[in-house]
Formats: sequence, C-alpha cells, structure tokens
Amino acid sequence: MVTSTDFDGKIDYVPNNEDNFYHWGRRGASVHLNYQIPENINAEWYYNELMVPVGQDKIGSYFMANGFGEGYFGIQVNSAEERRVLFSVWSPFTTDDPKSIPESHKIKLLKKGKNVIVGEFGNEGSGGQSYLKYNWVAGNTYKFLLRGIPQENNSTAYTAYFFAPETQTWEIIASFSRPETKTYLKRFHSFLENFIPEQGDFSRMVVFYNQWYCDDKGNWNEVNTAKFSADNTAKKGYRKDYSGGLNQEGFYLKNGGFKIDYTEIGTLFTRPITHNKPNIDFKTLP
Repeated sequence: MVTSTDFDGKIDYVPNNEDNFYHWGRRGASVHLNYQIPENINAEWYYNELMVPVGQDKIGSYFMANGFGEGYFGIQVNSAEERRVLFSVWSPFTTDDPKSIPESHKIKLLKKGKNVIVGEFGNEGSGGQSYLKYNWVAGNTYKFLLRGIPQENNSTAYTAYFFAPETQTWEIIASFSRPETKTYLKRFHSFLENFIPEQGDFSRMVVFYNQWYCDDKGNWNEVNTAKFSADNTAKKGYRKDYSGGLNQEGFYLKNGGFKIDYTEIGTLFTRPITHNKPNIDFKTLP
C-alpha cells in the first residue's frame, strides 16, 4: 500500500504485475487520434503529414501517421544510431506467434522499395512487416500516403509511400496482400507510443496535420476532426502523463515524463479547414 501524511489526493501507481502491467506501466500510455470520416465511403487513399519537434525524438518512440483497420505506417527511433520508416499489416489469423500462421492466412509481399527490409512480426498480433532504415530529422515534415484496394481473390492490397523533404520524392516502402480480406481503408488513425520500458520516464511529442482521404472515384476530402483515445495503461489510471489536442500547427500527441497533463479520453478536436489538397499524381508513383 502507498500512503502519504501530507497529501490527501488520489495516488496513482502500478499496483501489481497483473497482465504484465509492470512492463506496460514503465512504457507509459500509448495515445491515439481517431480521425472522423464517414463509414459509407470507399476510401482508397489516406494521406497525412507528421513532424516531430526538435528534442522530442526520444529513443523508443514510434510516431505512427497512417493507421488503418489492418495495420500501421510511421517512423521510429530505434537507437542512438538508427531510425526507421515502418509499415506493417496484421494477418487475419489471430496469434502472437507468426510461425503459427497457416500459409492461407499469411501476409504476402507484392513489392518493396530499394533497401527496404521485409519480414514478420509478433507479440502484438502477427503479420508482415517492412522497414527502411532512414535517418529522418526532428523538426522536418514528412508525408505519408497509404493505398488500400480490394482484389478479386478475396484479398486486399495495401501499399505505403513515404515522402522526405531531404529527397523531394515519393518512395514506395512496401506493398502487401492480406488474404481473407476485401475492403477499402477503414479506421484512419495515428498514435504515439514508447516501445522501450526503460525510456518511459522521458517525454515525447508529435504533431500531425493536413489529413485527407481520396475515394475510389478520385475525390479528395479533407479530414479536420479527431477523437482522442488511449490504452489500458491510461484507462486504469496507472499513468497520467499523456495528452493530445490542437496547437497552432495541428493535432498533437504527447506522453511520458511523469508530468500530470492528461487529456480526457473521448475528447473531440477540430482543426480549421486548410483546403491544402495533396498534389499527387498517382500514375507517377513508384
């Protein structure tokens, strides 16, 4: 039991190791922005822009820009020497062990970019993973474009493109086929997490702006409302050093550092419309 003789407020802590919460409690809360778009549209493309402020690029951070119902796409700080652009698609077979996925439910690689490494992942679901080692820079803005299109063989092809200001060009990360799935893109979201428990006492922040989706007829639509959410570490009150909302640049997410600055889960945020439609010629993409 934790007690205090000079504090009469609520004391929050990780009380036991139930559900491995020492691990999750040390990592800190993962926080999300769930972009509000109509459910009855065929969204073929998701577009987002991401900027990590200078000094907020802590080791262990995953700044995820283009999340969807079957996977996620963003950038990581893996060590003092290595950073990655990461794109993953979950298998429809539910397991934490990728080796147990039957062949009929495995994620298939269709295409990958130059120097992109492709493999499998596990532990938080399983599926296909691709990453490019790329030393992206805090303070610079990166663009993310994701395509999801159903195929005739009861599968969906997902393709991720990355634009860096340093190269001024769109590059393909990878294209995967997901079996037993026939859908356009759903559940457009972003998130921020720390994946190294020893790094959970450091604060990190990311800003997202200029969100759009493009339907199967080629119509672009701006997305300017997002709902804030967080994982069980936040919901159980084990950590309260997390927040999200609007600043002068766009939507932001923040976690870690043990500073009490939490945002109420379920809060809606709406940014001003910019009409800054992405200037992308789909025919010239790699």
